Amino acid sequence: MYKLLPLFGALLCGALGVLAFSPFDIWPLALVSLTGLFAFTHHCAPGAAARRGFAWSLGLYLPGLWWIHNSMTLFGGLPLPVAFVLVALLAAYLSAYTGLALWLAHRFVASPRARLLWVLPVLLIGADWLRGWVLTGFPWLWAGYSQLDGPVAGLAPILGVQGISWLLTFSAAVLWWAGANRRWRALAFTGVLWGLGVASQQLQWVSPTQPLRVALVQGNIEQSLKWIPGQLELSLQRYLDLTRPALNADVVIWPESALPASEQQLAPWLEQVDKLMFERGQSLITGLVSRPNDDHVYNAVLGLGSGDYQPGQSNRYYKQQLVPIGEFVPFGNLLRPLAPFFNLPMSSFSRGTNEQADLKAAGRDMSVAICYEVAFPGLVRDNLKPETDFLLTVSNDTWFGRSIGPWQHQQIARMRALELGRPMIRATNNGVTLVTDEKGRMTASLPQFEKGVLTADVIGMTGLTPYARFGSLPLLGILAFSLLIGLRCRQPANNRLVMAERQLFK
Repeated sequence: MYKLLPLFGALLCGALGVLAFSPFDIWPLALVSLTGLFAFTHHCAPGAAARRGFAWSLGLYLPGLWWIHNSMTLFGGLPLPVAFVLVALLAAYLSAYTGLALWLAHRFVASPRARLLWVLPVLLIGADWLRGWVLTGFPWLWAGYSQLDGPVAGLAPILGVQGISWLLTFSAAVLWWAGANRRWRALAFTGVLWGLGVASQQLQWVSPTQPLRVALVQGNIEQSLKWIPGQLELSLQRYLDLTRPALNADVVIWPESALPASEQQLAPWLEQVDKLMFERGQSLITGLVSRPNDDHVYNAVLGLGSGDYQPGQSNRYYKQQLVPIGEFVPFGNLLRPLAPFFNLPMSSFSRGTNEQADLKAAGRDMSVAICYEVAFPGLVRDNLKPETDFLLTVSNDTWFGRSIGPWQHQQIARMRALELGRPMIRATNNGVTLVTDEKGRMTASLPQFEKGVLTADVIGMTGLTPYARFGSLPLLGILAFSLLIGLRCRQPANNRLVMAERQLFK
């Protein structure tokens, strides 16, 4: 039993990190949680370090992603115990990357200081990147998101969210090293880095353009009712009734799959709505399903208001990053017969192509991300054009009920605004519907689980942040330099880089 205590301690430290993210937003706990990870793994053999790192990560992901079970139990027909096993398997899979990072560091880096300060932070960021790429990726609960309202958020336009993750990880390593070895000079170095992060919040990378008045329609239609026969007419009527009073908006925006039928089925109705918006001098953006032929069906966003709508018109966006199981089923022929969970409505989407054009609305350019896509910083950055005025994401988080999932989702969306220096417009079916400025600060929002319209003036931006211009290259340079120090620390002490490092951390 005594041997299990460090595993339980690491598990609890990981769970503490969940409180750093939205909706709790206790951002210092991310640093506390990471410090606990290093405390429990620092003096371990490779196998023990990997197990404790796995336990720490499991403590983060199991409660932090428990909200996923709502889609399995409420809409997938699975019993709660089975859903728990599936979420636990997902958490275990994600935790394996952390365990691997700890094992590699402890197996191949003999110097405790080099391993802790210079190698492990790099490998842990690498583990995050792998989680966000392998098997289409799941880039959720990256530590940097927890700092959106913290003092070093200004690093995001320079290094991206993972730059903040690295600073947190490195700072936690220094905290543990300094406390365990009474090497307080190292804390001064970390304080300088945090001071630079605080100062970076005052930098202005982009310039304002003309404001745009938007009306975000939150229909609040129950997911269980959305696709049943007879609901279509009620849904269409609700969105029209909420839209009609919004006469002072330049652009009206409906959320992801607001219309529970395909574009081709609704073409005559869409043509009428297009003419109505044209007569009102407004643009309308809506999420819907488009089935241009029998072989392809897309999760789409469509722009209306030109007065000459035709099915297949160019002013649209097709979702590129699909949700596994929810929008496509890997090995579907094998998995679909096993359980209703693998036959969720609209789980056979096709992927949109890369480098799609911005959506045009009221003469402005909007870079679109549909729901889950906004969690992929590289994808959102690649979609951004120099002429883009706004970021737009439409979502439907009704799959996850009254959980913390939608709050984590909005936090991720707001980070994209900060990274790229563009205001974020987020329209959802039942919350969290919101508008931010170019620094990711929420300027207007609607309550969850209520139907309504959010009308707000949003100031467009022009120009590029360093992250928008260079992506992860600056951060890769920092990580490479850190690894270089870690490798050099294994060399004789007459190396200048080694001597400087030892002087700083002695």
